[in-house]
Amino acid sequence: MRYEFKTSFDRRFKKLSATRQQKAYEAIDTLMNYFDGLAPLPKGLGLKNWKGDYWEIRSTLKDRILFKFEDHIVFLFIGSLDEIRSFMKGK
Repeated sequence: MRYEFKTSFDRRFKKLSATRQQKAYEAIDTLMNYFDGLAPLPKGLGLKNWKGDYWEIRSTLKDRILFKFEDHIVFLFIGSLDEIRSFMKGK
């Protein structure tokens, strides 16, 4: 499956510590393996639908990764639950 990282994701990602970045990479890799049928979905990933095509997964207890389904997966934002709520206002 194809995927894309939006500037909004990249900007926030660069501000994370190396450890938190690594956890985010692992969560994204796990998600992509699930979508490609290579692995089951682990409960700890916390896949959750926000509304419509907007979904989130957990990379740490604190960090969430927001993505959207289009003809591919578009990673939009990474941050806390409150930060994602703010990002999602008006979408």
